[in-house]
Amino acid sequence: MNLLKKMDVNIFDLSKDEERFVGNAFSLTYDKLSLLTNDFDKNKVNGIPQSSFLLAFYSNSAMNENKEALLLRVLSPIKIPTDNEMVSTMIEYYKEGIDTTDKLNELDDFTRFDMSFSGLECRILGTFYLDGKSDELCFGSDVENFYSPNNYKIYKPRQNVLNKIINFYDGTEGDTVRIGKVRFSSSMRYQSEENDVEVRIDPLDLIGKRTALFGMTRTGKSNTVKKIIEETVSINDKIEQNNPHIVGNLGNKKVGQIIFDINGEYANKNQQDDTSIFEKFSGNVSRYSVMPKDGFKEMKINFYSEILTGFEYIKSHFSDLSGNDYIASFLGVELADEDHLQALKEKNMSAYTRLSRATVAYKCVLYKAGFEQNNINVRFAGNKDLNGLSGREIDPNKGVSIEEACVWFEGVWGNYTNSHFSTYKETNGKEWADEDLKSILKVLCRSNAGNDIGSSNISGFKKLEPVRVFHTPTVNKSYETEILSELRAGKIVILDLSQGDSSIQNINSERLSKRIFSDSMKMFTENETQKHNYIQFYFEEAHNLFPKQNETDLKNIYNRLAKEGAKLRLGITYATQEVSSISKNILKNTQNWFISHLNNSDETKELKKYYDFSDFTDALIRYSNTSDKGFARIKTFSSSFVVPTQIDKFTNNKESS
Repeated sequence: MNLLKKMDVNIFDLSKDEERFVGNAFSLTYDKLSLLTNDFDKNKVNGIPQSSFLLAFYSNSAMNENKEALLLRVLSPIKIPTDNEMVSTMIEYYKEGIDTTDKLNELDDFTRFDMSFSGLECRILGTFYLDGKSDELCFGSDVENFYSPNNYKIYKPRQNVLNKIINFYDGTEGDTVRIGKVRFSSSMRYQSEENDVEVRIDPLDLIGKRTALFGMTRTGKSNTVKKIIEETVSINDKIEQNNPHIVGNLGNKKVGQIIFDINGEYANKNQQDDTSIFEKFSGNVSRYSVMPKDGFKEMKINFYSEILTGFEYIKSHFSDLSGNDYIASFLGVELADEDHLQALKEKNMSAYTRLSRATVAYKCVLYKAGFEQNNINVRFAGNKDLNGLSGREIDPNKGVSIEEACVWFEGVWGNYTNSHFSTYKETNGKEWADEDLKSILKVLCRSNAGNDIGSSNISGFKKLEPVRVFHTPTVNKSYETEILSELRAGKIVILDLSQGDSSIQNINSERLSKRIFSDSMKMFTENETQKHNYIQFYFEEAHNLFPKQNETDLKNIYNRLAKEGAKLRLGITYATQEVSSISKNILKNTQNWFISHLNNSDETKELKKYYDFSDFTDALIRYSNTSDKGFARIKTFSSSFVVPTQIDKFTNNKESS
C-alpha cells in the first residue's frame, strides 16, 4: 500500500547534506544493501547504532536523481575484502608492541586510513519516491528496481527527515498521537547529542484490532497499556468534538474500554506508577471488584438463579481438593439451569424428574449454607409415601418454600434405609436416589443415609459458607448487564480481579467476554449500527486466561475475539511475558505489536515469524538493563516497519496526550 503525504519536509534534500554522509554501497539486492563506511564519517554523524535508519540515494543525475530513496535499517557489521589483510597487519603491529592509537605512532597514514574502513549490512525496508502526477511523497514497502550499487550514496537523517520517515502515515495531518520517542540502543552517549524524534501512532490502528505486548516483568508493558488506554480516551474526545476523520471511521458512538485487572494496578495507585487509570479518568471510570471494597461495585451473582455459574464458583473454591472426600463427589454432580430443564422436560420426563430434583436439593444446600434468598418457591416431583417422612405433610408437586424443601429432603434422607426405598429398588432395578442426589443430600443433611442430621460428624453445607461473598439475592439486573450498558455508553470499566484466585479470575473474564461478544454478534446480525459502538478489551497476564500455543479450540471465547472481533467492532489488547504462551490463532490475527526485553531464544524464535522482528531478536535478548524500561520495538497496523521506541511514561498530566 502506498502512503501519501504532502512534501512538508523534502527528504531528498538530505542527499546534498555532506555532513550526514556515511558511506557508499558496494552490494545491493531487493532485500539488502551493504555499504562501506569509515570511522571519520561514523563519528561525524554521532555514530550508527544497530537498527538505526539510513537513506540511500542514487547519485547519477541522468537516472532520476532526487526522485527516490531506499530506506535502510542497519543490521550488523559485514566483512569487506580488505579485512583479512588489515587483521594480519594489526596482529603484526601488536606483536611488535607498537601503540596503534597514538597519532604519533609508527603506522603510516595510508595504513591508518585503510584500517578505519568497515562494512555494514542493512535491510531495505522500502522506497520513498515522488508520485509522477501529484509530485507527492510516496512510500512502497519494497524495491521496484535497483541499479548498480557503485553510485548509491548513503546518509544518516537529521531530526526533521527522521521524523518524516518514522511518522509517515496515510491520513489527515494531526490525526496521529505521540506514543514516545525514537531510541536505537541501550547506550545513549551518542544519541543524546542528537535531537529527539517523537514516534506517533494512528490511534485508529488500535480500535477494533488486536494488539500484543510482550516482555519480561518490569519492562514497561503496563505503562504502555495505560498509554494505549489514554490514546483511546483522546479518540472519544474527538468524537465529542465531531472530528470528521474519527467519526468517519468509527461513527459517533464513543469507544468503551474494559480492563481485566489481574494485579489491581489500573484501579488503584501503586508504587511503580505516578497515577492509575482510575485517578486520571475518574469521571468516566467504573470499578468492579470480586470482593467488597470501598469505591467499587461488587461483581456478585444470584446463586439461586444462575445455577451453573454459581456452581463454578463453588468448584473453584475447592480447586485444591484431592482424594475421595464426599465434597469431591458433590462437586462432580450434574445440575441444570431453568432453560435446560424445560427443554429436557419435553424430551425425557424421567431424566427431567431426576435432574430437577437434584437441582432443587442443591438450592437447599445453598439455603442451609446461609446464601440469602427472597422467599423463593421450588417445585419438584414427590409422592404420598415420601411427603410425610419428615413428620410434616409437604407436597413439593404443588410448590413449596425453600425451607420446606429442606425439611422434605431431610425427611427422605433420614429414612432412606426404610422398606419403601428397598422396595423401590427391587421393583425398578435402581435406587430412588441416583449418585448425584445422594452426594447432594449427604452435604445437605451432614450425615450418611438413614442417620439423623449432623450425626456423622460431617461439615457438609458449612464448607460452602466462605463462597457466600460472591452471592447476592437481588433480583435486579446482573453486574455484566450493567457493565455492558456502561461500555455501550463509552465508559472505562475496570475489573479488579486481584483479590480472587485464578479460577475466579477465569470465570469472570470468560463470563463477561462471552456476554459482550454475544451482544455484539446480535447487533451485527440485526444490523443495529446506530447502537453498535467499538469496545476494547485489555487483558493483563494474558497467559492466565488465553488458550495455550497449541490449543486449537476455535470456539474458545478468546480465539473467537481474535478471529471474529474485527467485524463485531471488538478490539483486544493483551500483555504477557512470553510469545510462546499465547495461542497461534490469536498471534496470527494480531496487527499491533509492542515488544520489550525477552530473555531467551525460544521466544525470539517465535517472534521471528511475524513482520520484520527478525532484525531485532539479538538485541531483544541483550537489552535487560533497568534503564531500558519502556524501550520497545513497535509495529502498528498502518506502519510499514518496526520502529524502536522509548515509550512515554503515563502520568496524570491532563495534556500528556
